Amino acid sequence: MMANLFSVFDPSTSIMNLSFNWLSTFLGLLIIPTSFWLIPSRHHILWNKIILTLHNEFKTLISPSGHNGTTFIFISLFTLILFNNFLGLFPYIFTSTSHLTLTLTLSLPLWLSFMIYGWINHTQNMFAHLIPQGTPPILMPFMVCIETISNLIRPGTLAVRLTANMIAGHLLLTLMSNTGPSLSLSLLTLLIICQMILLTLETAVAMIQSYVFAILTTLYSQEVN
Repeated sequence: MMANLFSVFDPSTSIMNLSFNWLSTFLGLLIIPTSFWLIPSRHHILWNKIILTLHNEFKTLISPSGHNGTTFIFISLFTLILFNNFLGLFPYIFTSTSHLTLTLTLSLPLWLSFMIYGWINHTQNMFAHLIPQGTPPILMPFMVCIETISNLIRPGTLAVRLTANMIAGHLLLTLMSNTGPSLSLSLLTLLIICQMILLTLETAVAMIQSYVFAILTTLYSQEVN
């Protein structure tokens, strides 16, 4: 019996009181080594094009003063989230990105490292970001408060955005599938069609949310340079 509606997303498999479901986070790593040993296939060429496109896009967002190789951090972040989002679409595989435990673990250290780097190396620039250009003098104290709060909640918004989007679709699919046994044949056919459409939508959401997470993290890093 579920304690609440969202308990279906909680880890349930455990060995010696250790949540075994979190190992699904590393299942995507088993797919990667094959691309280094097999003859380049269409899948390999497509993935290389995706990585190259992301590299060029992240490179344009990061200022010329950015360090070399910075884009690979965000490409790795995109890949990790994308693999976990896709794996969560398969039956009986735990969706780790639907938990704040993982998403906050990704967003908080990155944001904190950006802030420490920015305040140590570009202190004047960080103070300038607290007051948008053209702000009237009478509104400057309020803008400093607003910008400080918006800056502090950035890791939370990154984590909650990814978690909420992954939970919403999975929850809708779960609720709709629970009504299947009590439906007639015609309504069951309609339900299956709706489930397929929702699964296609969830596939798009899995790609979009990993891209949004990586892009926003790139923009946050660009502000401290």
